[in-house]
Amino acid sequence: MLRIKDLSLLESRRELSLLPEGKVLINTINAHSYNTAQKDPLFAEALQKGDALVPDGASIVMACRWLKAKSQPKERIAGWDLFEHEMEQLNRRGGKCFFMGSSERVLGLVKAKAAEVYPNITVETYSPPYKPEFSDEENRQIIEAINKANPDLLWIGMTAPKQEKWVYTHWKELDIHCHCGAIGAVFDFFAGTVERAPKWWQEHSLEWLYRLIREPRRMWRRYIIGNMLFLINIAKEKF
Repeated sequence: MLRIKDLSLLESRRELSLLPEGKVLINTINAHSYNTAQKDPLFAEALQKGDALVPDGASIVMACRWLKAKSQPKERIAGWDLFEHEMEQLNRRGGKCFFMGSSERVLGLVKAKAAEVYPNITVETYSPPYKPEFSDEENRQIIEAINKANPDLLWIGMTAPKQEKWVYTHWKELDIHCHCGAIGAVFDFFAGTVERAPKWWQEHSLEWLYRLIREPRRMWRRYIIGNMLFLINIAKEKF
């Protein structure tokens, strides 16, 4: 079982600059992933044993304070914040970024926008089959594509918990020497296929509500039922 009070979380955006160079696995955690990890041991292990864990949710920040956790994040660090930080760093020095996940259409839009926003970054992409689990052959092809590219930055975007479990399971097979982040919806935000909440909603920790209003049929279970479940799970951990 995943326990928030035992996690080692980044405590501020400033710490993104302090991550070591080389092969580093970076995951994010929010209320939805915390709930999911309570019933998915491999997902919980993947979050706990990565090299860095980012508190992508005001609810996680507040829960850490209430539980008097060993990590006390001062702010939410969104997956988008991680993405921008890493891309800007790579753009300054120049290099190659690999995007694995999503559809060919989204990846095409990602590649076009990256050429405009980050001109010093060469982008390569891989769109895996759209299915719950990959075959051994499909996993081999993905790993070979990443290793052949030998990127300076690797992004995985297949939604949680699939993306975190895939990277964690195949981490030793990835012959890379760079930061790797599992960032899910950021692929769509960057491509422009999904609109991110305006700044005011982000600053007031209401990005979840904006997504619920925009996509109620798809998001109601995650945010209405999920938020109540998060409170129950946190209360269980507390008491």
